[in-house]
Amino acid sequence: MKFTVFTPTYERAHTLARVYDSLCAQTFSDFEWVIVDDGSTDGTADLVVGWQTENRFPISYEKQPNQGKHIAVNLGATLAQGELFLIADSDDAFPPNALEIFHDAWTAIPVSDRGNFTGVTGLCADPDGKIIGDKFPADIFDSTPADCFYRHGIKGEKWGFHRTDVIRKFPFPTLKGFRYFSEGIIWNAIGRVYKTRYINQPVRVYHSVSGNQLTRRSPFETSPMRIFYAMSLDADIDYVTVAPWTMFKIAAQGIRFSCHQRDSLKMQFSRLSKFRAKFVWLMALPVGFALFLIDGR
Repeated sequence: MKFTVFTPTYERAHTLARVYDSLCAQTFSDFEWVIVDDGSTDGTADLVVGWQTENRFPISYEKQPNQGKHIAVNLGATLAQGELFLIADSDDAFPPNALEIFHDAWTAIPVSDRGNFTGVTGLCADPDGKIIGDKFPADIFDSTPADCFYRHGIKGEKWGFHRTDVIRKFPFPTLKGFRYFSEGIIWNAIGRVYKTRYINQPVRVYHSVSGNQLTRRSPFETSPMRIFYAMSLDADIDYVTVAPWTMFKIAAQGIRFSCHQRDSLKMQFSRLSKFRAKFVWLMALPVGFALFLIDGR
């Protein structure tokens, strides 16, 4: 099987049909749909049973206690039968040729070079067809998330798949007491090992709806973001020459969220191994602490 389309869901029975209808319309048919329900009580299970009865394509459904999207992704990766792993959120829609576009872009990479790539990422559009965020510098652009962000300043919603074996090599950490973990931590870690092929083709219809996350969280539950910011600052500090202000903001945000966790300054400083990262952290300390104080008002 070529694709596993994976959907984590929580109380989204009212939007999940978007994904199902999009999959039913696909011109490329070699895929399965794996759903991990993060503890819904809104009839999601009955809805999925009905779709399984229709037997349009293979559908697997697993239910877990409410733990968060990152735990659901880990489970989905273990259940996946496809070679390529595509995360479709529970309110997503995508054009009928989305999987075909992805497949064609992937097979266009020479077999001898595919081992260096994690997958393919394309553009998102709103329901009116307007592209969301920036396009890539070229219609076919081989790069990494860090290069796209720091060097090329590419921002906005994007959508793509990873090789399933790569996803399994980079599972989300589980932190006791936290039900949210930034996906960017994993995508950036993958990008330090593998390239991504970026394409200037819309492959996803993005619906901006409040409450899109699996588990609602308070601002203080975003404190695991301190790990993301510390890792990014240390690993990506070489980009400080091309994006100094961005690196400064990353350092400040890391300090802000670390303070919410009551991490000592010594602990925060010890997370960094590179001299330039430590220097930027010191420069950003007053701003980061000020942001923390503002949060507490």
